[in-house]
Amino acid sequence: MAHTIEDKTGLLNRVSRIRGQLAAIDRDLREEKDCNAILQTIAACRGAINGLMAEIIEGHIQSHVVSPKEAPGSERSKATKTLIKVMRTYLK
Repeated sequence: MAHTIEDKTGLLNRVSRIRGQLAAIDRDLREEKDCNAILQTIAACRGAINGLMAEIIEGHIQSHVVSPKEAPGSERSKATKTLIKVMRTYLK
């Protein structure tokens, strides 16, 4: 997966932030914090995971599904951009 290697640092930074959010959820549950705060942190964590998923799926599509040699204005290229846009909207 060349696309994950190219942005390895950025992806690992995202994972570290998600790890921090999960640790906050764990801590808040152990400390019996208000459920509103816990739910908000869970929602933020879910958003971060979805963002990570979207980034990796987009890289996969661009690297493994569509040929990098594809002309930018071709129908396949346009369909790829549409698919990525729909996927990102779905994962929000």
